[in-house]
Amino acid sequence: MNKPLSKLNIFSAKGIQMRTFHITWVTFFFCFFGWFGIAPLMPVVREQLGLNKEQVGNIIIASVSATIIARLVIGKLCDSLGPRLSYTILLLVGSIPVIGIGLSNSYESFLLFRFMIGIIGASFVITQFHTSMMFAPNVIGTANAVSGGWGNLGGGVTNLAMPLIASVFVSLGFSTEADSWRYAMIIPGVILIVMAFIYFKYTKDTPAGNFREISRAKKVKTKGTFTLAMKDYRTWALAFAYAACFGIEITVDNVAATFFVDNYNASLILAGALAASFGLMNIFARALGGYFSDKVGQIYGLRGKGLLLGLFLVLEGIGIAYFAQAGSLTAAIVAMLIFALFLKMANGGTYSIVPFVNKKAIGSVSGIVGAGGNIGAMLAGFLFKATSITYADAFLYLGIAVVVIGVIIAVIPFETETSRAEADVLDAELKPTLQTV
Repeated sequence: MNKPLSKLNIFSAKGIQMRTFHITWVTFFFCFFGWFGIAPLMPVVREQLGLNKEQVGNIIIASVSATIIARLVIGKLCDSLGPRLSYTILLLVGSIPVIGIGLSNSYESFLLFRFMIGIIGASFVITQFHTSMMFAPNVIGTANAVSGGWGNLGGGVTNLAMPLIASVFVSLGFSTEADSWRYAMIIPGVILIVMAFIYFKYTKDTPAGNFREISRAKKVKTKGTFTLAMKDYRTWALAFAYAACFGIEITVDNVAATFFVDNYNASLILAGALAASFGLMNIFARALGGYFSDKVGQIYGLRGKGLLLGLFLVLEGIGIAYFAQAGSLTAAIVAMLIFALFLKMANGGTYSIVPFVNKKAIGSVSGIVGAGGNIGAMLAGFLFKATSITYADAFLYLGIAVVVIGVIIAVIPFETETSRAEADVLDAELKPTLQTV
């Protein structure tokens, strides 16, 4: 069967569609180990390199800055080279700074490596693009949300696993506690190289084959796709929305462990475990967002999807504000899990809309929206860098900003005459397929 699937069966790996789906989310999962593997180890790095709060803030900003450019570039590459080659290249190139960061002996060298590692964040764009190629419109939102959510799960597992990996190197006598982070980062770098080989060998660009294998008559023209994406106001609206959800997510991935250590005197392993609980919500929360968005979209169209996304963001912002004002560790954990639920549902809701903005430029739209998430993280990083405010103050300001963005998203008209016409055509094409499932 060489057509996009109209049904998602997560327990199946049969066919190129489901095989690609599973390899894609697993690859994205391990990309988080490379991208944020150093985050839960920052208290140790901070002590060894003698970093102050402003320098740690600069490192947080650097970790997401390169991703902005990388996501824009990789989105265009997906439209031209295809997701299979794009992912393979990204994994091989990204593994170099992941392994190399252990050579850092100063703030400047560490900052440079942390900046370079940020290119791995572009893996998300390929994950969403590739999933969109494999599934039919009626289930794209759910499929994208599940692949993105299970991949994002790596952000939580990383917070838990990397301190343990570092402690294993210490217990085996390979390093001191101070140097354990250097050896620990070799592991995700090697995994990225392995996943590059698996991705290249066992996936295809589309159900019909790789871009190079598809006849020219069937190829979609990719010239000007980036311009098409940039001219659509909905692309930028979704970029703002993603800044308010995924941008906050990777900010929390970066600072949560340090926040719990500094504010509640948690140990490094306990702080990593608490930060991991935030990421573990991706097991189901992002998928729920995509699922509910698909269901609402079937009844109310893109307008309904936009309203639902706005609601998710407003509830997320309120939860962040409560988290900032928590008076105890228990209250902070409860508040974090609540806002994590709506944040990750907003992630899923955003990318359930992305494939419908412009069918001719899915990669470019996905890249711009994905870059928006990292712009949000970069701007949030300036708050956590400031010496005049606490981390709690920074979270409060973020909560307020997210509520404002949520209200704006709720009133933006995502459904246009063109999108309604495309939806009618897609429904007509899909009916025969659905009847055979």
